[in-house]
Amino acid sequence: MDSYGIFADFYDALTLNVDYKQRAEYIVNTLKNLGHDTGLTLDLACGTGKLTLELKKLGVDVYGADASEEMLAFAYEKAVSQGYDILFLRQKMQELNLYGSIDTCVCTLDSINHMTDIADVKKTFERVSMFMNKGGMFIFDVNTVYKHKNVLADNTFVYDLDEVYCVWENSLKENNIVDIDINFFVPNGELYERFEESFCERAYTDVELTEMLENSGFRVVKRLGDMSENAPCDTEERVIYIAEKI
Repeated sequence: MDSYGIFADFYDALTLNVDYKQRAEYIVNTLKNLGHDTGLTLDLACGTGKLTLELKKLGVDVYGADASEEMLAFAYEKAVSQGYDILFLRQKMQELNLYGSIDTCVCTLDSINHMTDIADVKKTFERVSMFMNKGGMFIFDVNTVYKHKNVLADNTFVYDLDEVYCVWENSLKENNIVDIDINFFVPNGELYERFEESFCERAYTDVELTEMLENSGFRVVKRLGDMSENAPCDTEERVIYIAEKI
């Protein structure tokens, strides 16, 4: 996931259903209930920085990293326009190289799923572990195998917004990989300009994720349903993992 290209221009509009303020509060409160002080926090794969900003507003000492120059440009502009001085780094997850250690790492909205090579997920977990203090917490979410097979699958979704008309086409492949092709139709006078973006997502099993975490020096503290205090159900579409550096 080196870059989202044109997708970066419309990412915020297409994720209006995501309550970033609520998600930030959930993360902070969930970690607090586990007795963990967020300390210095990395928002990994921060995208356009909406969650980073909400964490900052809650008093979290946070900075962000993302592989997409386009996404980071939006993140920086948001921070500056709202009067916040936030560091944003352009780095791939699996090549994370920080200036010092962190106490917490947050990685949300299926960013892990964008790595379709399991070796890249292993490297990401290893890099996060390398820079995390003992007792630090890694909280991330993933789209589930259930979602890939039953929701994304071979389905097509249409988003009709004022600024863009978007057709999102999925194709389910082996290893729970979904190929995603997006066509953007952007108003230009009486006509529309058409842009294309393609990427893939892969769902990983709990066994795979747990083994990679443990091999990277983490222990899984909790598995939760999305924005929930309860364990995930069989039809959960997104699962939250909380892992402690040991």
